[in-house]
Amino acid sequence: MLQQTKIFLWRTIAVLALILGVIGAFLPIMPTVPFVLVAAWAGGHGWPQLEQYLLNHPKYGCHIRQWREHGAVSRRAKSFAIFMMTCSGTMLWFTPAPVWSKWAVSLTMASVGLWLWLRPEPEQC
Repeated sequence: MLQQTKIFLWRTIAVLALILGVIGAFLPIMPTVPFVLVAAWAGGHGWPQLEQYLLNHPKYGCHIRQWREHGAVSRRAKSFAIFMMTCSGTMLWFTPAPVWSKWAVSLTMASVGLWLWLRPEPEQC
């Protein structure tokens, strides 16, 4: 019973992440690849067929393999993510949000941007 519950939870995480990834493919404000990475990770724990499908996917399989093997992120993805975080952070400063939250969010995004920029870049697939 416990094993079936674990598999169900892993599959639920995989499906939810995959749904968010599909939504992200159509909405420019949501990323796709991070959700597909989560779906492959969760699939590896409870749905090996989904994991294999994602690893062999013509568009996203290469990104998943590069991330798993080297922690690599393409320069284009890095640039786009940092650009979007910069736009979001800039817009945040024009909202009536408390100043402390503006600073907290801006510093968090700056930290994530720095971490992301320092990730290795993958070889061409």
